[in-house]
Amino acid sequence: MTFAIDAAAPEPPFEQLRAQVLAGALDGTLPAGTKLPTVRALADELGLAPNTVARAYRELETAGVIETRGRRGSFVALSPDAAERTLQKAAAEYAARARSLGVDPTRARTYIDAALRE
Repeated sequence: MTFAIDAAAPEPPFEQLRAQVLAGALDGTLPAGTKLPTVRALADELGLAPNTVARAYRELETAGVIETRGRRGSFVALSPDAAERTLQKAAAEYAARARSLGVDPTRARTYIDAALRE
């Protein structure tokens, strides 16, 4: 998969890169286990500062989309199936928390809808 940064886009470059890696993991163009370019190599390729690429990689790692294996590099860790399972677990936890707080299910869904719009 080739990554591209649009300098005219309203999203900052690290966010554009983060979104492209996530999309590739979810649609299968970057299957789990795919080795990503090094921070420096990708920064050079895209004309970005290494810290910009590093930030995107850090956020992806925090979200469980990629994993860094020391000197061996960064690899895609998320697959569409894993993403669905993770989301289902988060939804179940949210629903349980809403019930424990006594929040009406309709009201709880409005919070989800608002969060998805952001």
